[in-house]
Amino acid sequence: MSSDECLHDTRAEARRVLGICNACGYCNGFCDLFEASKRRPAATAVDLEHLAHLCHGCRNCLYACQYAPPHAFGVNVPKTLARMRQRSYVERLWPGTWSGWLAAAFRHGVLTASLVSVGAIGLLLWLVWMSVPSEVLFSAHSGVQSGTGAFYRILPWWGMVLIGFLPLGWAMLSIGLSLRRYWRAIAPPGSVSWRALGSALHDVVVMRNLRGGGPGCNDLDDRASHLRRRLHQTLLVGLLLSFAATLAATFQHHVLGWQAPYPLLSAPVLLGTCGGLAMTCAVVGLARLKRREDRSPTDAEARSLDLAFLGLLFLVAVTGLVLLALRATPAMGVLLAVHLGTVLAFFLLLPYSKFVHAGYRLLSLLAEALERAGRQQV
Repeated sequence: MSSDECLHDTRAEARRVLGICNACGYCNGFCDLFEASKRRPAATAVDLEHLAHLCHGCRNCLYACQYAPPHAFGVNVPKTLARMRQRSYVERLWPGTWSGWLAAAFRHGVLTASLVSVGAIGLLLWLVWMSVPSEVLFSAHSGVQSGTGAFYRILPWWGMVLIGFLPLGWAMLSIGLSLRRYWRAIAPPGSVSWRALGSALHDVVVMRNLRGGGPGCNDLDDRASHLRRRLHQTLLVGLLLSFAATLAATFQHHVLGWQAPYPLLSAPVLLGTCGGLAMTCAVVGLARLKRREDRSPTDAEARSLDLAFLGLLFLVAVTGLVLLALRATPAMGVLLAVHLGTVLAFFLLLPYSKFVHAGYRLLSLLAEALERAGRQQV
């Protein structure tokens, strides 16, 4: 079956399922999805895409639904919209001329992440092995705790900048243009207000739609829990702390003239350590939920993309923590290359990973906030 036929079938199933939901109305209070669906009875292709990204996969509706499998209607909203999101990622992918083979990254997330990670780590190890003398690479560098630039004896500062900013810049450009196309398709009439943007950001931070109807997600089965929402929030905090650590290190390097590695009680190390620990705990918790969860509300491709993203985050966080712990030992040079390899793989795969869902979901929440504001004015 061609990709166009798959997309057509996915839209037809989403239109059928949401049509039954609109007629029933039992789940209307669970999240924003069902009220938004009622306002879009035509269920156009853009409507379905917006609704798919508005769904947070809390699964409340599946376990509450009287028409869920094994009923003949076979209503499975979380699985149907997860598949719809996968198709949306591929359809909006930039540059579109590459979508034919880059779409495989979405379809085979774990395999793609594994191959790119191994390749990136291998590349960095090879570059370090070829460019750094053995007596430097495998020596315990003195003065690491006081910050004498030991990292730059392994890889120069400009090399680290190229490894980080070139792939990250490409990833942000690709994601930004994809999100721009999506926003142009779903944006309500009128301009974006600060109030609506604040409301959408609030929903992202507190992850309101991961509370389901109030008691939380059905993380594993029909029992409600707030664990998945808490783990997502912990992961978000970890990413923000790691970003703050990078900003602090940039300030110390360019403004204060201090070279990495920095002392244990410095801002970059403290922020990075807390961020790495938060990311590791969140990823392990989410992976454990993935292993134990009921598979019926999940789509195989979406699950593969989830696991791949969690694996990449785990590699980045753990290699960073191990590098911090062993930076005064002869293993520092190799560990630095391995950590930078995981960072390179993570940045390269950002546009083709689960990371993109954050932008699409924020824009869908913003569209809903603007629509709510418009209804209140009327």
